[in-house]
Amino acid sequence: MEAFRIYRNLLRAVETHIGNSNKTHFREYIMAEFRKNKDPQDFSFVQQKLQLAYNYALLLNSIHHHKDLLFSYNIAIDREAEKNLTLERSAASVGLQLPKPYND
Repeated sequence: MEAFRIYRNLLRAVETHIGNSNKTHFREYIMAEFRKNKDPQDFSFVQQKLQLAYNYALLLNSIHHHKDLLFSYNIAIDREAEKNLTLERSAASVGLQLPKPYND
């Protein structure tokens, strides 16, 4: 059951924090690795792989959280970008999307 939890957390982290162009590549690689090692021959090897997957998911989430903190403290960013990000998240939390601005 622990492996399933780690697998889901890793896929969720990739889905949330990896850009669209690389997302499918990462997801396919993760699924292939977990399927390849589903029948453990060497228990310690599988535990190392699970620890690596857990650590990578933690890294992705931590980097994203750190970036959010930098946005909230306004370090080297434009406040307008932070406002737009906050508005987008607020709208997304209730199932809406902000309209795209019209540019001539």
